Amino acid sequence: MALTAKGRATRRRIVEGAAAHLRSEDPAGVTLDDIRAITGTSKGQIFHYFPDGKEELFLAVARYEADRVLDDQQPHLGALTSWAAWRRWRDSVVARYRAQGRSCPLGALMSQAGSTPGATEVVGALLARWQSHVRRGIIDMQQAGLVRAGVDADRVAAAFIAGIQGGVQVLRSTGSVGHLEASLDTLIDFLDLPVQN
Repeated sequence: MALTAKGRATRRRIVEGAAAHLRSEDPAGVTLDDIRAITGTSKGQIFHYFPDGKEELFLAVARYEADRVLDDQQPHLGALTSWAAWRRWRDSVVARYRAQGRSCPLGALMSQAGSTPGATEVVGALLARWQSHVRRGIIDMQQAGLVRAGVDADRVAAAFIAGIQGGVQVLRSTGSVGHLEASLDTLIDFLDLPVQN
């Protein structure tokens, strides 16, 4: 369906409002009436933009949150070509999660994956894109002679994503970013081991 500028703005307001609400609530308990109330829209508007109802809206929220996770890390994530750039990316990730505290868009998104058709694919695509950015950074650093040639870029990139997500889960439980910082610092230190000539 082609939307007018006003229609796009209304749809975006519904998705953003639903996303903000889902970050602080158990998605299973959220109803369309909750979303309608917090976004100031009518039931007719919600079904106009999301004809399949709650599942379609939640999938739109999942896509929005997935894009937001990576957008929040730019431009650093797309330019991991020096140790200073890696540290800037590390600092931006830690600062973002410290500011969010226990509220994590990706955590909310992953909790939806089991109950919202299509959300598992959205999460999988997000993690693959994220890992690809980190992998590209490692390869760029290898080509510049700053990371050992024997480092498996894909495995280390996967470890970064797992380390970030593990650190974020601990943050959601404890309120501390310490584990997230430890994961990122340990992996960056691993990459920064001396290159053998």
